[in-house]
Amino acid sequence: MKEIRKAVIPVAGFGTRFLPATKAQPKEMLPIVDKPAIQYIVEGCVAAGIKDIIIVTSSNKRAVEDHFDYSSELEKWLIKQKKIKQLQEIRRIAKLANFIYIRQKGHLGNGTPVLNAEAIIGNEPFAVFWGDEFYQGKTSWIKQMIKVYQKYHDPVLAVTKTDAEGQKRYGIIDGLEVEKNIYQIKRVVEKPGPKLAPSKLAIIGGQILTPDIFPLLKKLKPGKNGEVWLVDAIQQLSQKRTIYAKKIEGKLYDAGNLMGWLKANIELSLTHQDIKEEFRKYLKKLKV
Repeated sequence: MKEIRKAVIPVAGFGTRFLPATKAQPKEMLPIVDKPAIQYIVEGCVAAGIKDIIIVTSSNKRAVEDHFDYSSELEKWLIKQKKIKQLQEIRRIAKLANFIYIRQKGHLGNGTPVLNAEAIIGNEPFAVFWGDEFYQGKTSWIKQMIKVYQKYHDPVLAVTKTDAEGQKRYGIIDGLEVEKNIYQIKRVVEKPGPKLAPSKLAIIGGQILTPDIFPLLKKLKPGKNGEVWLVDAIQQLSQKRTIYAKKIEGKLYDAGNLMGWLKANIELSLTHQDIKEEFRKYLKKLKV
């Protein structure tokens, strides 16, 4: 069985939910406490043994590339100022993984950037993560997904329980629980809303896919809002092979919308070693 060695992270979107903040910077680079959202995903990949990170970008996403690169000018300044801790940290970021950057070409939608990575993926299973969704917990959410893949050798979707609003915003699965928190998927529906949703299990946090997804993506016609949706290709794939969903054990942080981003900053600030006590005191005194 081939190992999961590569992950695709699409970051080519406009980030319209955060305008005007994202007019000149990628939403994936908006900080959560003291590091950008996408760094949490990359660090999660590395912790799970994934070292090839394929980032699908667009012309206004140079900040993502620069973040994971070396900065000789900044390093020289930090050395001069004897800020060794900060120097070590920015060097560590550049060494995290083997970063591969490609430009998104083709239709809008989250299926297109995955297809764009086909030549780099080749005939291997691979992971897909979004630059603003991640979990925190005792066990890495990526390791949880990989463990299911290693057992069943089929694609695995990360899912979590959601509410009516989430049923409008995420892909929703209909599945049979075969083990605790592991579901065999019958079908998936993209953003169905509460009236049409087959369950409350939303696809959030990534997927482990197999290369037979690529022929389906190539033939896929634009769906909702005229965009190519990865979930539509996954639905087609489920007609040909078994697909599983893993209900992730951990706390979800969806920083892809303003409220989720604010919650992530507050909650993770309360776990940050340098500021948690002072910030907790501030929140207790806060009167609005």
